[in-house]
Amino acid sequence: MNTKLTLKLDQSVIEQAKEYAVSHKRSLSKIIETYLKSLVNKDEMNELQISPFVKNMSTGVNIPADLDYKTEYANRLNEKYK
Repeated sequence: MNTKLTLKLDQSVIEQAKEYAVSHKRSLSKIIETYLKSLVNKDEMNELQISPFVKNMSTGVNIPADLDYKTEYANRLNEKYK
């Protein structure tokens, strides 16, 4: 359901926003609605809690940047199947 909203903004901001909307082929109402939805969604995302299971998955181990994972994997397989 669409509801009317009245805002008081600086005239130059309104003009620039209208130009932006025209240049991007979108209505100013839709741009503002999208922006407000993004604000609400950010607040909802901040309220999400990380489950203990996911927290336990973090090992806290730092992996060296120069690690050759293919060699490490091959070494593990060689050890496993000796």
